[in-house]
Amino acid sequence: MTGYYDIVLGLIPLALLGISGGLYVAGFAVPTAVSIAGLVAVTLVGHALFVRAPTDPTPVARDNAPVNAD
Repeated sequence: MTGYYDIVLGLIPLALLGISGGLYVAGFAVPTAVSIAGLVAVTLVGHALFVRAPTDPTPVARDNAPVNAD
C-alpha cells in the first residue's frame, strides 16, 4: 500500500529532475532552474515534516470505569 510519505519520497527526485529540466528547456540558466526545483523539493519535505507530521496512531480510548454489580 502506497502511503503519503512514499509519494513524497517519489516526488522529490521527480521535482528536482523534471522541473529543472523543464525550466532549462524553457530557457532558464541551469543554476536558476536547479534552484527553483530545489525550492519545490524543500517545500515538499517541509510539508511532509511539519504540516502532515508523522505520528504514531492514537490508541483507542477505553472506558476504565468499575463494573457495577447492582
